[in-house]
Amino acid sequence: MRLNVAIDGPVGAGKSSVADAVAARLGILHLDTGAMYRALGLTALRRGMDLQDEAAIVALCRGLEISVTHEKDGQHTFVEKEDVTGLIRTPEVSMAASTVSRYAQVRQAMVALQQRLAAETDMLLDGRDICTTVLPHATAKIYLTASPEVRARRRFLEMQAKGSDETYEQVLAEVIRRDEQDMNRAVEPLRRAEDAVLVDSSGMSFEEVVETLLRIVEERRHA
Repeated sequence: MRLNVAIDGPVGAGKSSVADAVAARLGILHLDTGAMYRALGLTALRRGMDLQDEAAIVALCRGLEISVTHEKDGQHTFVEKEDVTGLIRTPEVSMAASTVSRYAQVRQAMVALQQRLAAETDMLLDGRDICTTVLPHATAKIYLTASPEVRARRRFLEMQAKGSDETYEQVLAEVIRRDEQDMNRAVEPLRRAEDAVLVDSSGMSFEEVVETLLRIVEERRHA
């Protein structure tokens, strides 16, 4: 039986970095599913498309080749064989990803790809609907969150390190707006699955979060 670990949670909860560390400790691959939606959002922005035009975005998704590879430095995301890994972490792309992910046919296409990848190998997936939709029968299901203020502070520091001039207040407003959009979309909104273990990392160090998740996985693995 495959070891599949599913992690959901809101923007800025630290899912990607924590998932990288947990997957490495477990010796399995980590698939950052959010990067796939970001790649689609980036492409739509580059092409000057109206993100509210659902039919156009669905058509783009169906005709776009999005793929991932796992390298020594983590997951690399490609669009039409172009490595866009370094281009998909801006606030603009983040909001675009949240917008395009609302569309049912976009999510169907992405979920099918994610499920196929997870069926092929032991894997940890993180995103917004992994526990609820992509891997409802995962070995371990976790909902990782933190307060909006803590999540905004983390993102603010990350963006500062990259030279961004956005203020903390702007980042906090964006986090709150993104939460509102993700949790209230009509198709597969962000929510905690009933059998997902809640982990609030607000007062925890990075290593404490990693150790907590590893303990949960081991408990579920041997249940």
